[in-house]
Amino acid sequence: MIKVAIIGYGNLGRGVERALKQNKDMELVGIFTRRSPELVQTEGGQAYKMEELTSKKNAIDVCILCGGSATDLPAQTPEWTHSFNTIDSFDTHAKIPEHFAKVDKVAKENKTTSIISTGWDPGLFSLNRLYAQSILPVGQTNTFWGKGVSQGHSDALRRIAGVADAVQYTIPNNDVIEKLKAGEQLDLTTRDKHFRECFVVLDEGADGEKIREIIVSMPNYFAEYDTEVHFISQAELDQEHKEMPHGGTVLHTGTTHENTKQVIEYNLQLESNPEFTASVLVAYARACVRLAREKQFGAFTVLDIAPKYLSDRTDEELRKELL
Repeated sequence: MIKVAIIGYGNLGRGVERALKQNKDMELVGIFTRRSPELVQTEGGQAYKMEELTSKKNAIDVCILCGGSATDLPAQTPEWTHSFNTIDSFDTHAKIPEHFAKVDKVAKENKTTSIISTGWDPGLFSLNRLYAQSILPVGQTNTFWGKGVSQGHSDALRRIAGVADAVQYTIPNNDVIEKLKAGEQLDLTTRDKHFRECFVVLDEGADGEKIREIIVSMPNYFAEYDTEVHFISQAELDQEHKEMPHGGTVLHTGTTHENTKQVIEYNLQLESNPEFTASVLVAYARACVRLAREKQFGAFTVLDIAPKYLSDRTDEELRKELL
């Protein structure tokens, strides 16, 4: 059995707890939280104070870190990789090389294994971009997200002083998608491909216009996009915006001999973004433990992992059933 600790218990942490129940070779050791454990309503897992994690080191094979990319994971992943094998879903694309270097140094120094930036983008979409560009090197790759709730962008909103709660929707430009499928070669900017819509609940007395300006100018999250901000009540947010659907498309249009058109499309339609992301994290947690048992220490990404490491089946079963 692979023994797993969940670090943090928001939507993603709850999703990991649910996903572990579907994986017969994995066992939940505990949920470690900064909140008072008695206040954390889990779905059966035992909650502990974060400070208790180190004392359970010998009972844990891998820690799945479920914090946000804005402030949690940049600190937590290097910190816990000192002592544990770790998985995270760090998704600030522009900062992944920096995050990787920091975690890789810690993991190699302490002989631990960490797989960073795991999920569906970065993650599964990253793999599909690699496959498509390698197979059709003469071509163009575009990634579209949504319409759906982005956990990372919503978390970034909630971290702003004066914001009580918030949800952000990523909305793709469907006209652009159809033009690309038809074979048009477009020189697209980030702003051309997506629109971002934010629904924000303010703390009492907060300056809405100041917060609006902070949002639309936030680098790596909103500054590169056309962004619309709506200020609403907590009741309206709870009633209209608490579902967490998402999805997206990796679209690669290329040519082979004599400009023969070829299209590769990978698509996800998700009713629950955090539950799907959690399921990806759990599969890569299995891979992380296997790498650690082989003494392959350091940081890794999904681009480094052999697909068979994700499965609980034997090599023989995989060859027979999937090839």
